[in-house]
Amino acid sequence: MPIQHLLIVYLIGTLIVFLPSFGFAKLFAKAGVEPWKAYVPFYNTWIMQGLAQRPKHWVFWQFIPVVGWFISPGIFIEFVKLFCKFGFGAHAAASLAAPIYFPYLAYKEDPRYIGPEGVKKHKKEGWREWVDAAIFAVVAATLIRTFVFEAYTIPSSSMEKTLLVKDFLFVSKMSYGPRIPNTPLSFPFVHNYLPFGSSRKSYLEWIKLPYIRWFAQPVKRNDAVVFNFPEGDTVVNRPEFQSAVPYYDLVRGTLNANPGISYEQARQSVLDNPEFQPLAVHPVDKSDNYIKRCVAIAGDSLRIENGILYINGQKAFVSPTSATYYYFNSSKLIAEDDLKAAGISLNQNEQSSGAYDFQTISSNYYKVNLTLDELEKLKKMNGVLPNSINKEIDSTRSGRVFPYDTTYYHNTADNFASIWVPKKGGTVQLTPQNIPLYKRCIEVYEGNNWEQKNGKVYLNGQEASSYTFKMDYYWMMGDNRHKSQDSRYWGFVPEDRIVGKAWMIWFSWDGGPRWKRLFRIIK
Repeated sequence: MPIQHLLIVYLIGTLIVFLPSFGFAKLFAKAGVEPWKAYVPFYNTWIMQGLAQRPKHWVFWQFIPVVGWFISPGIFIEFVKLFCKFGFGAHAAASLAAPIYFPYLAYKEDPRYIGPEGVKKHKKEGWREWVDAAIFAVVAATLIRTFVFEAYTIPSSSMEKTLLVKDFLFVSKMSYGPRIPNTPLSFPFVHNYLPFGSSRKSYLEWIKLPYIRWFAQPVKRNDAVVFNFPEGDTVVNRPEFQSAVPYYDLVRGTLNANPGISYEQARQSVLDNPEFQPLAVHPVDKSDNYIKRCVAIAGDSLRIENGILYINGQKAFVSPTSATYYYFNSSKLIAEDDLKAAGISLNQNEQSSGAYDFQTISSNYYKVNLTLDELEKLKKMNGVLPNSINKEIDSTRSGRVFPYDTTYYHNTADNFASIWVPKKGGTVQLTPQNIPLYKRCIEVYEGNNWEQKNGKVYLNGQEASSYTFKMDYYWMMGDNRHKSQDSRYWGFVPEDRIVGKAWMIWFSWDGGPRWKRLFRIIK
């Protein structure tokens, strides 16, 4: 953790125990303690624990980064009980609005001091026991979810056959360092929308924090990574759109369909279309979560030739569970059950996967999604003509493939020109050819004002011929190459979008538990 981040953490912790001191001072006097002691941060909470006859080691817990912020309100609650305040409202005010509540209590209500013996005589109602336990559980779970690990569910087939639809994962936040929420005021245990099908946002933007990551570690090449969808900052807030049909895709689609219009005109056309309303704009940490494999890290160069990925000039790692489509002929009818009997797994749920794993193209001509191991099994199947097996290569050229420029780039999903992945501290010259690659990184992800006039680029009002990146970036691809919406379609993933490393499958379901997948470590 950078020293400046640690200083901010302790400054916040100090303010939490200092700001209510003006109320503490008079209450200390009522308890027979010199008022000046109320103004010394952390010494005042030491005194409170002594008055309440509560364990003084709580005071030292206040120095644990972030955790201490939640310990201090607990000490305040124990202290306010000494003044005959046992109601839920009083305890909520003491923990959540201490700088206002304690001066009000001390000078407006002027309560009677009953001491620890008086507190012992008070019996808490049964419902309060449940409420207090629930609040403690929520706080503890929130801390774990934010700083240690979080549970996720695989919703789509983009990582099959490595990760299957309805695999339930634990994602490690410690692998790359826990990221402090940009929007800390949010409904517990949900992501960007309130539960039960609501389209209302689950968070408030009254407080917005900059990107902060503690104990930061870089993403490693070939890790399975959970991250916030980079183009998910703006979505059409309707179930059939969201990140599945991104807002930016709609703008680019409009631009491609109308070559004579500008980007701003295409954007306005989408905004004016009631079919694409309402829009929802999410902060970084509240855009949808995706999981892909990091195939290229900051500073790498990558290219794709006929579906084969090259990193820094070498063939890239291919996961044994990575799948892609193949076409083949057979001298006999091939059914789905024949493939399963040969040990080939199939996802035939088009709703969840976007396309069937096994399709009949024409008489005795088929298309099937296979891992390399399954490819060998297919070759040995009775009736299959091994020489007829051909890997599917997507040759479709369109404005949907990054970087959406057809002047300098003729990329397809399976053929990609060489691209350099931006690295923190790395510098690029801004040319007409690489501006399509890096403009969004510079303008949106790194927050610069971008203008182009008379063939020149102006950043924050100053002419610029080069740019030095402030963050590391990554290139993510799904193991299920032809069923994956990944970096080939929306480009680089900045480090501030990284959530954590997919660690373990703790449960899996497909009409019943998939017992063999339980507690499997993800590779």
